[in-house]
Amino acid sequence: MAAVRSAARLAVASRADNRLPLILDAAARFFAEKGFGFTSMRDIAGMAGMLPGSLYYHFASKEELLVAVYAEGVRRIKAAVAPALAKAGDPWARLENVCAAHLEGLLEDSDYGQVVIRVRPDDAPEVAARLVALRDEYERTFAQAIQALPLPSRTDRRALKLMLLGALNWSQTWYRSGKDSPQTLARRFVRLLRDPLDA
Repeated sequence: MAAVRSAARLAVASRADNRLPLILDAAARFFAEKGFGFTSMRDIAGMAGMLPGSLYYHFASKEELLVAVYAEGVRRIKAAVAPALAKAGDPWARLENVCAAHLEGLLEDSDYGQVVIRVRPDDAPEVAARLVALRDEYERTFAQAIQALPLPSRTDRRALKLMLLGALNWSQTWYRSGKDSPQTLARRFVRLLRDPLDA
């Protein structure tokens, strides 16, 4: 009898786990399109094909669901950037590849990428510290590419990182598919940084 109950629990848990990607995708879509404040758990449940109350089996609150979506967005961007960051060779070429991978990660996974870029920690004060920690975790990854550059000692590398990330992240607003590839844009951004040093 205990074995039957255990198997039933496993079946329920497995079914619940199968719904998780559906829930995250639905939440990412609504948070990206409507914003966190204008999205309800009912909206997300409807898109995921669930009853609103069923969402609370997975997430205690909309804020907890936001953290999960944000974490998945950061994970995807980091996964896109990691191979470029790991390559040895010229640090400027590495930065260009990291920038291109960052752009691709943002633009291809548009819902998750938009949540990471457009939902500000202040939009969800209850979990703001956790969102900031996730953002900072990724920025530290990006900072490795900046740190490796042969720059003058007076260069403020933190300001450079923030400026470059700001330009890349804003691409979600102005990017038009088919005009310039992420690699072309990354090359132009990096050239703007490098050319004055080579002059």
